[in-house]
Amino acid sequence: MKKFLFTSESVCAGHPDKICDQISDAIVDAALAQDPTSHTGIETVAGADKICLFGEVKTKAKINYEKIVRDTVKRLGYTVPAWGFSQKSLFQNYVHEQSPEINMGVAQDGEVGAGDQGMMFGYACDETPELMPLPIQLAHALTRRIDDTREKGKLTWLRPDGKTQVTVRYEKGKPVSIAKLVAAVAHDEQTNAEQVRSDIIKYIFKPILKQYNFAMPSDADIIVNGTGLWHIPGPQSDAGLTGRKIIVDTYGGYARVGGGAFSGKDPSKVDRSGAYAARYIAKNIVAAGLATKCEVGLAYVIGQPQPLMQTIDTFGTATVSEKALYNFKDKLIDTSVKSIIETLDLARPIYSPTGAYGHFGRKGFPWEKVVSI
Repeated sequence: MKKFLFTSESVCAGHPDKICDQISDAIVDAALAQDPTSHTGIETVAGADKICLFGEVKTKAKINYEKIVRDTVKRLGYTVPAWGFSQKSLFQNYVHEQSPEINMGVAQDGEVGAGDQGMMFGYACDETPELMPLPIQLAHALTRRIDDTREKGKLTWLRPDGKTQVTVRYEKGKPVSIAKLVAAVAHDEQTNAEQVRSDIIKYIFKPILKQYNFAMPSDADIIVNGTGLWHIPGPQSDAGLTGRKIIVDTYGGYARVGGGAFSGKDPSKVDRSGAYAARYIAKNIVAAGLATKCEVGLAYVIGQPQPLMQTIDTFGTATVSEKALYNFKDKLIDTSVKSIIETLDLARPIYSPTGAYGHFGRKGFPWEKVVSI
């Protein structure tokens, strides 16, 4: 289409689902810090005044699950029991040892089999300096700024939890303007809706759009707290679950994603490592000028080290032949499970920061590195 709108959303670190993602990933990091061969599949559930862990692990690490849970909840700002959820909420642990049948397929002599079956996709495009679609990149930037503003005390009325949504207007396949801006933020009872709206526009929306060189939409196209007010944040208002924000975690719906979530899983789980490898390939293809947009697809079967499928789609934007694209991929990375883990150095505690603001388009992660070939 020559002209169209596209919308993506992000959520703050204190969103109930993101609380759960960050707890699950903190447990992954705790295991890998002591035992790089750890296998984890951690699911966290948060509800009204309760936090429960489910899943399985195989590790030599000694993990203090309760301390990790309570420290994470406290760090995210849930320190007021009156909100119906805090670091003092009831904690229950149902984590058990990993199935020996799964472990048999993953741990092989000199090789690593995929920890599950499934398909993974990675995407990159030249819409932003981070080589990410503009709608999700802006949405993440806004939630990060909301959280930073609250944590630094610049807007004292803010409470943890929140969402943003950005609608971008495209012409001839390129983003040309911001059509709509939406934010929902929890706030104290003393601050009225007019003040919330005014402050969000001034301290959140305007600085981020200026950073990305876009003008603000009209006042009528800005929505802040669509219901009028929001006082109680977190799981008291809406239960949370690990892995429920797959679209937020990836490309905001702009590109295909696989069927599996990331958080709580060690890198033998290709839901995570395969998706990272696919993004690594796609980003480097675009960064090298071989295409302006690229989607990489991988598929694995449990227990097998090599992918069953490897595809590269540049949507007609490639500047080189299809053969050259695949040669580039092969030089960049071997997509066997073991090679992905080794090439991207994934068997280490690097996952806690991925639990909020997306897994892609952010500095510091090895799958975001651009290399010369």
